[in-house]
Amino acid sequence: MSKQTILGRVTQLAKANINALLDQAEDPQKMLDQLIRDYSNNISEADQAVATTIGNLRMLEADHKEDVDAAAEWGSKALAASRKADELRASGATAEADRFDNLAKVALGRQLQSEKEATTAEPTIAAQTVVVDKLKSGLESMRNKLTELQAKRDELVARARTAQAQNTMLDAVKNIDVMDPTSDLGRFEEKVRREEAMALGKQELAASSLDAQFESLEDLGKASEIEARLAALKQGRAA
Repeated sequence: MSKQTILGRVTQLAKANINALLDQAEDPQKMLDQLIRDYSNNISEADQAVATTIGNLRMLEADHKEDVDAAAEWGSKALAASRKADELRASGATAEADRFDNLAKVALGRQLQSEKEATTAEPTIAAQTVVVDKLKSGLESMRNKLTELQAKRDELVARARTAQAQNTMLDAVKNIDVMDPTSDLGRFEEKVRREEAMALGKQELAASSLDAQFESLEDLGKASEIEARLAALKQGRAA
């Protein structure tokens, strides 16, 4: 997988709009579970790819440092050979001086080659550094997105369970609604009310019958008093 492909995937996943995806999903919980699996797999793959990219960059940096160090070392050798040649030439050893000057030239050639290799690698190292920084940032965004996905999933599951519990409770309340004449409790209440009404009727009838009996007793009392007074009248005339 090329670094361009890695960067594209990481950027695309890091920018994913979870809320928009949830709005389009028929089953948000299943979609979140699948997204979590996909994100976990992609992060694992991207981790390995980014690690490889970083490793390649570190190798380029190490090679660049070797070229820079080599250029400095060849420069020191060229300087030392040139000084030795000057000393020999001053003492009259021209042939030996020429040999050290040639060594200085060889060292300078190596220095130039090392500097050229170091300079050639620098743009690549700079570009790779930018890519690695973007990959690291993208991976961090993906990890944050995964945490967000997991939180969304947990929130959705909790809300679904709460809604299910509420619906179950409301259905249960509806099923035992005593005001519903079609429910068992409604029918039982109606039966109780009829029996209560019958009892009230019986009480009223019983009270009416009792009142009538007391009225009969009162009528008998009045008749007895009248008879007694009549007898008293007759006794008075006789006297």
